[in-house]
Amino acid sequence: MAGAPGVQLIPSPEEIMQILKRTGAFREGHFVYPNGKHTAHYFQMPLAFRYYDTARVLAVALSRKFRVDRDIASQLPKVSIISPSSGGIPVAFGVRDALSAEQIYWAEQENGKRMFRQYVNQGDINPCIIVDDIIRSGHAIEETVGLVRSLGAPIIGCGAIVRFTSAPDQLEGVAIKSLVEFDEKYYDSAETCVECTKGAPEEHVRF
Repeated sequence: MAGAPGVQLIPSPEEIMQILKRTGAFREGHFVYPNGKHTAHYFQMPLAFRYYDTARVLAVALSRKFRVDRDIASQLPKVSIISPSSGGIPVAFGVRDALSAEQIYWAEQENGKRMFRQYVNQGDINPCIIVDDIIRSGHAIEETVGLVRSLGAPIIGCGAIVRFTSAPDQLEGVAIKSLVEFDEKYYDSAETCVECTKGAPEEHVRF
């Protein structure tokens, strides 16, 4: 059956989580974010991309999610890979390499607005795939979709290594592909936090 071998080469979500645990990119405990929310899990995705072999496994696995999509595969290699932020750059380079895509761009926040620092002009960008290391709320990728659309480029794919289930699973009709769908639970305060009631030590972290 066409496409089946490619699907089989994509590691399972359990295998991906083992990689993230082994590299320290996923930890369990009692974490407090700057916004005051508490959680029992912490993803620090750049830790998984310190190692070339690990980074390649993750990026190639995500790239296969795109390659088995006929609409996307038919437009390769004349596509652009775009990251919404600096955190997704290693993913973008890995996916670009695996798909032999022609272009890569990344956006940055400047004065509260997401923009390209590469001085991109209208019509410069090929049909694009937006990728990130993790999608927590979806705000960054939503802003990047708006930025790309304003430059007249069609979006043919979106994806991340990990997507929280509370985030959108599609943007403007484009499904968000991921290697792991994670059901994160946040507590708005110490009073409602299960870990606090257990007396678990707090670790203050940032996104």
